[in-house]
Amino acid sequence: MLRKRNLFVVKQHLAVLIRSLTSTEVSSALRPFYFSVHPDLFGQHPKERAINETSLQQLSSVLQSLQTAKYLPPVTLPFYIKNRNNQHEAARLIKIYLKGRDLASAIVNILKACDLPTNHVQQYIKAEPQRATGFQTENIRQDGDEWIRVKYQNEYDFTKLNKNHPLYATFVMQQKMKEARGALRLKQWLELHFEDALAKATSGSASKEEIQRLKVEMIEKSKLKDIRWECGWNSQHFRGCLLSLKSLMEQHPQHMRQLEDQILVFSYFTGISLDGHLMLFSGEVRHNWLDFIKNIRKHKLALARVPFYEKSLSHVLRNIKVSRRKFMPDMKVSEYEINLKQLTTAVSDYFGRNSHPKNWPNSMDHYEIVVESEAGPMMVSPTGQFIVPSSIPGPLLINFISTNFDDANERIDHYKKDKVMEKSLHRRCMEELHLAALLKDDNITPELMIQFCQKLVDHKTDLESVIKGMHVNVSTYYSVLSDGVVCIPWNFDL
Repeated sequence: MLRKRNLFVVKQHLAVLIRSLTSTEVSSALRPFYFSVHPDLFGQHPKERAINETSLQQLSSVLQSLQTAKYLPPVTLPFYIKNRNNQHEAARLIKIYLKGRDLASAIVNILKACDLPTNHVQQYIKAEPQRATGFQTENIRQDGDEWIRVKYQNEYDFTKLNKNHPLYATFVMQQKMKEARGALRLKQWLELHFEDALAKATSGSASKEEIQRLKVEMIEKSKLKDIRWECGWNSQHFRGCLLSLKSLMEQHPQHMRQLEDQILVFSYFTGISLDGHLMLFSGEVRHNWLDFIKNIRKHKLALARVPFYEKSLSHVLRNIKVSRRKFMPDMKVSEYEINLKQLTTAVSDYFGRNSHPKNWPNSMDHYEIVVESEAGPMMVSPTGQFIVPSSIPGPLLINFISTNFDDANERIDHYKKDKVMEKSLHRRCMEELHLAALLKDDNITPELMIQFCQKLVDHKTDLESVIKGMHVNVSTYYSVLSDGVVCIPWNFDL
């Protein structure tokens, strides 16, 4: 009887651990709550905004503890929500009391505290049974000499199981998960794909030679300065785009004079970039390319207006440098012009009624601001730039800049040092590991690149035999592209 009871406890605990709420489910269940207390709703109320920001950070930590079955001591979190029933008070204070270790109950308590419906979370409550508490390590004797050792919380170690055992499927799944994790270790992954990558690189060399030949031929014929490929697809796709453009040049030579002395880039959109390059979307048909080439002069008028709007915004913000975000793809100039207009108007209206904050320096030419779309983030980037959406109200922008000077200064200094170190480590990786090429995706910052290169150099004796001669691209995933380029995540495990 004792054996059956213990086995039931094990199986019940496994069922609880296997089906707990995921982070996505928690976010979906609490979406109405987040919409009600988001700090951006209180741009005119700095006190309420600060309290909500602090409480949201604490709530995130609480939810993470509940997801890992940790006991939560009683905690009370204050939040301000919009008061829709009282026009005299813009916001009202609520206090959310949480305790225990039941995640589903915590979600319901949060929603009820804000008078929000809880019907949409019932499916999660039914799916997540009450967690077992006080689960300790115990040995369960089976027929014969078979033992099961269950470690506490989320760790299992089942040994000597036969196929008829009720927990055999769980054991098999655990083993497969371990094998999958092992396959994602760099050395093992390279050993599996080394020959395939070199074979693809060798077979793709002929294609690369043809691409280079086509580029030279088309540049000479159309008098372009350069043709570039910046859309992430492999070289075969680049070759196809070159052939399509060549055909377009031959069919419509009268319009190709617009391309003289220009840099043409195959990218993710069609238009003029902020650098003045002609961008052609690699996924579009040739007819759309032709329409754009015919109207290049019209697009360049917008490009000519951009410096005026940038200078206007810079002047209002005490000569701050209006820049582009580092390590991000190019942006269409027509969209950027609209974003600049919107933000410049908002800031000008604010300073028409208010003076500059006292903690602002006389000149802010040491800092950089990046204007993004209405849906863009508001943050200090890893490189020290102020990233703001074009829709941000003037008061909120001024407060954001005023409170983040120290953070920006620290990141700017850190970024300058990182750039120097990145170049040094890049050179060492190329030389000591004998790589054919070492590139990186746009979202890989110098800090991440330094971590990657340092780890490669530290383990060069283990990796040199399986990485020598490869074209490596630092990314966030493992892959071997059709042209032999090997994508490796920056945070790989050896």
